[in-house]
Amino acid sequence: MTTLEIKAATGPRPWLRLARELRPIAPFLLILIVFAALALLAPLVAPYNPNSQNLLARLKPPGATVRGIFYLLGTDEVGRDLLSRLIYGARVSLAVAMLSVCVSTLLGTLLGMVAGFYRGVTEVIIMRLTDIVLSIPAILLAIITIAVLGPGLQNVVIVLGFTRWPRYARVAYGQTLAVMGLTFMRASAFNGAGALRLIGRHVLPNIAGAIIVVATLEFGLMVLFEAGLSFLGLGVQPPTPSWGAMLSVGRNYMGTAWWIATFPGICLFLLVLSINVIGDRLRDRLDPRSTR
Repeated sequence: MTTLEIKAATGPRPWLRLARELRPIAPFLLILIVFAALALLAPLVAPYNPNSQNLLARLKPPGATVRGIFYLLGTDEVGRDLLSRLIYGARVSLAVAMLSVCVSTLLGTLLGMVAGFYRGVTEVIIMRLTDIVLSIPAILLAIITIAVLGPGLQNVVIVLGFTRWPRYARVAYGQTLAVMGLTFMRASAFNGAGALRLIGRHVLPNIAGAIIVVATLEFGLMVLFEAGLSFLGLGVQPPTPSWGAMLSVGRNYMGTAWWIATFPGICLFLLVLSINVIGDRLRDRLDPRSTR
């Protein structure tokens, strides 16, 4: 067999297959990587201190220079550099989304697997609790909870994490029921495997794909929820930069300083769009029922 025949038999290299799969979402993946890099390297890439005020430079348009200081995206109502605040705001949005998704994923997946595995009274209690939480609008529940606990980064993470777990619980519950009916699960139980081994070695690996897809789609929603709470004054508190808080301030200056609200809105749009597109691609790749 010649070299060309061997290559044809073995097929394309793994990295080439991966490149072909990522090609349709490459621009959105690049956008997400850029936002993540800016968030991680904010102290190094931000041109100025995001909380440093300069009243002589307040409400300056993009590209303005005041006393030798260049403001690429302009300044806000107290003369703070808008570009620096956008970069640090990306850190807040991504941190809140990441932590809240981790909390809700762990809690919801655990409860869903327990309900699907044990059935009976445990199933009824967990799933009825899930239905109760799902019946309350998520943003309303978050607003009420934060109004009681008080605003702040830690409370926002706790509230978003403990109000979004029912979606994971429903998915994990349905997937666990499907796995429990498979032959290898009955064979493992017949051979004496305990509950922890069955859940950890058989159930969790088989439902992980669906959970990852849900977590990816929820990530973008958490970014929007954080921005919405900050817009209402219930999220991260000033002077900490937040895209939602910047939008809230910018709405008062739309006629005279459009850039204060426009640039945070564009950042939110690009970040959430890229996350949702990547989540859709993951769903097509991991969901065996997908027709693509």
